[in-house]
Amino acid sequence: MTTSIPADPTGRRFHLVSPDGRVTAQVAQVGASLRSLEVDGRALIPPYPDDVPTPSASGITLVPWPNRIRDGRWTQRGETRQLPITEPKTGSASHGLLRFMPYQPTDAAADMSATASSVTLAATVFPQTGYPFHLETTVQYTATSDGIAAVHRLTNVGREDAPTALGIHPYFCLGGVDTADLALTVPASSFFELDDRLLPIAERPVDAVNDLRAPRRVGDLDLNVAYGEIARDDDDRVRCALEAPDGQRVTLWLGAGFNHVQVFTMNTYPGHELALALEPMTAPPDAFNSGQHLRWLAPGETWKLEWGVEHTPPIDHW
Repeated sequence: MTTSIPADPTGRRFHLVSPDGRVTAQVAQVGASLRSLEVDGRALIPPYPDDVPTPSASGITLVPWPNRIRDGRWTQRGETRQLPITEPKTGSASHGLLRFMPYQPTDAAADMSATASSVTLAATVFPQTGYPFHLETTVQYTATSDGIAAVHRLTNVGREDAPTALGIHPYFCLGGVDTADLALTVPASSFFELDDRLLPIAERPVDAVNDLRAPRRVGDLDLNVAYGEIARDDDDRVRCALEAPDGQRVTLWLGAGFNHVQVFTMNTYPGHELALALEPMTAPPDAFNSGQHLRWLAPGETWKLEWGVEHTPPIDHW
C-alpha cells in the first residue's frame, strides 16, 4: 500500500455533486466535517489549505455534546463523571468525543475519488472515562438543487439510558463577497451570558449588543454567543440567514430538536480576515450539568435530526 506524503490531516474526502450539477461539496472523514460547499461556483464555506488540520472545528460533528462542559465534570441522575480536559485554556471538555475521530462510509466500496449526490458516514462512541455509554452514529450528506441536506442518527446500543446532545460547527461565506459586509439574521430572543471561561452563567433576553432578529452587519459584530428561544417558521424549521448587498443569500435551516445556535466570529481562520460560524446545537453549553434540552436515549432508541444549507442567487441572477 502506498500513502501520499504528506497525508491529508482531515482524512479521506468524499465528493458530492447534485443531480443537476449545480452543487458540489466535499465531506472530510475526520469529524465527518463539511469541508466545502459551492453552488454555481460560489463558495458557501470558506476554504482552507489542504495541509491544515480542521481549523477551529470547521464543519465537524459535535457528539455526544456540543460546546463545553465545565471542568469536564458533570452530574446527572445522582452520578458524577469526570471527562478528560480537551480545552486547557478554559478548563473544559469541548465539542464531544468524535471531533478528531475518522468516520467510515457505510458503503465499504465508497470511492473518495468518485462523485455521488450523497454519502453516509458512521462512527461509534464507545464507553470510556467520563462517558460510560455506547452510541452508534451516522450522518448522511446529500447535495440538493440549491445546497446540502444533512441527516444525523444517534442510536443507543448500550444497556442503560445515555445522555446525548448534538451540534455541528460550520463556517459560512458568500460567493466572494467580503464577509464583513454580509448581513446576519438569527431569530433568537435569548442568549447565554458567559464567564471568562466561555461557560454559561445565566440565560437572558437578547440586548442591543447581541440581538440578531433584525439583520446586522457581520463586520460590526464580535460574538462568541450561544442563543436560545429560537423562533420557528410554519414548517417547524428555524432559519438563520446571511445576505449580501446584491441580495444573494445563504440560509441555514434547522429541523426539530435543534434548540440553540452558537454564533462565533473570528479573525484567525486560515486565509481569511474574518470568519463566521453558525453552529446548530440541540442543547446549550454545559448541558450535561444543567440538563437543559439534554436528551436521554433509551437502550435501542434512535434519535434523528436534520439540518441543511440553501443558497439564493443574487437579485440580478433572476
